[in-house]
Amino acid sequence: MSDRLIPNRQTCCDPVRQLKLERDENWAPQNGYHEVLSQNVLGKEALNNVKILSYQHKPARQDPHLSELKVLYSSNRDAGHRSHVRPSRHLPQSATKVLDAPGILDDFYSHPVDWSSQNVVAVALADMVFLFDAASGSVKKLLQLPNGSITTLRWTETGGHLSIGSSAGEVQIWDAASQRQLRNLRGHQGRIGALAWHKHILSSGCADAEVHQHDVRVREHLVNRMVHHTDLVCGLDYNSEGMLASGGNDDTVCIWETTTSQTPIHTFTEHHAAVKALKWCPWQRHVLATGGGSSDRQICLWNASSGRLLMSTNAESQVTGILWGEQERELLTAHGYSRNQLSLWKYPSLVKVGDLEGHEGRLLGLAQSPDGSLVCSPSADETLRFWRVFSASSKKPVESSKSNGNNILKTIR
Repeated sequence: MSDRLIPNRQTCCDPVRQLKLERDENWAPQNGYHEVLSQNVLGKEALNNVKILSYQHKPARQDPHLSELKVLYSSNRDAGHRSHVRPSRHLPQSATKVLDAPGILDDFYSHPVDWSSQNVVAVALADMVFLFDAASGSVKKLLQLPNGSITTLRWTETGGHLSIGSSAGEVQIWDAASQRQLRNLRGHQGRIGALAWHKHILSSGCADAEVHQHDVRVREHLVNRMVHHTDLVCGLDYNSEGMLASGGNDDTVCIWETTTSQTPIHTFTEHHAAVKALKWCPWQRHVLATGGGSSDRQICLWNASSGRLLMSTNAESQVTGILWGEQERELLTAHGYSRNQLSLWKYPSLVKVGDLEGHEGRLLGLAQSPDGSLVCSPSADETLRFWRVFSASSKKPVESSKSNGNNILKTIR
C-alpha cells in the first residue's frame, strides 16, 4: 500500500495551468494521449468537477488542518502491467511511494523536480513550489509566483538553497529553511529552460538561446554570456571539474570547458530532436549521456574530452531524463511518447535490462536521492512515483544548517 500526498486542489487551478505549450516536443502523435491528460488543460470551472484520481479503495478521511497536503492511501493497481525482468537483475515491479501532484505542467521542456543533498525533494506545480522531506514525509509550500509559471528548478550543491526559473524569464534563489527569497537575477528574454550550479556560479539557459553565468556572491551577477545555440536551451549539467554540457531545442549538445568559455570546445549534432536529457557519469568525469526527443529517440554516450561518440542506441520513445546508477554501472532513462516508461540500460554497452511501468502520461524528468538508491519520476499524469532501482552508496545526506552555504550566497536583490 502506497502513501499519496496531494496539495489543496483549489490552489492549483489558476489560469497558469492553461499555459500554451507550443514547442515541437509537446505535440503528441494522434494516439489519444491528450484525451488521457485533458485535465491538465481544462478551465477552472471544468477542473473542479473532475476527479483527480480514482481508487479501488476510498482514501482515509483526514483533518484538513493537519497539513496543506492530504494523505491518501491506495493499493497499487499496476500489478497487471509489470514488465519482463531478467532473473539476474531484480527490478521493482511497482513504485514504493506515489505522490499526487495536481497542476504539474505537461511540458517536455520543464524540469519540475529536483532532489537535494539534504534529502528534500522540490516540486514545481504550475506557479508554486512544494518541498517534500523524504526522511520525515513532511511537506511545506515554499513559494508562489505572482506572474507566470515555474519552468525549472535546481538545488545548490549543499542543498540549502533552491534556484527557480520562470516562464517570465526570471531566475530566483530561495533559502529553503527560512522560506525567503534571496536573489532575483534578471537578464534573459523569454522562458527559462534549464539551471545548473557549479560552486558559486549559477548557469541559466533560456528561450533566447543563451546560457548566462551568474556569480551569486556579487551584486553585478552576470559574468558571462554563452551564445552558440539557436533555440531554447533546455538542458544543463556540470561535471566535477566544472565542464558544462548544454542541450537545446536546436537538436545540438555543446560542451563548454569552463564557466568563462566564450565558445564550446565541442558541438554534437548527431541528435535529430531536442536534447533536454543529459547527465555526466559520476565515476568517469568526461563521459556524458544524452537523450533526444520524439523525432530522434536516441541515447548517446560521449567522450567530452575527444568529442567522440562512444555508443548509441534507439530507445524507441522520446527521452525526457537520464540518471546514473554508480554501484551497478547502469543508466536509467525516462520517456514520453508513447509508452511513458522508465528504462534501465547496462553501461557501456547500452543493452536494455528492463522497463519500469506504471505512469499513464509522459514522464517529465528524473531526480535521484542523495545515496543514489531511490529515483523520483514526475509525470503528466499528475503523480510523482518513487522507485528503488539502485543500491545505496555510502554517501549520506548533508545535514541541514541555517548557516549552510552562507559563504556563497548574499542577500542582494
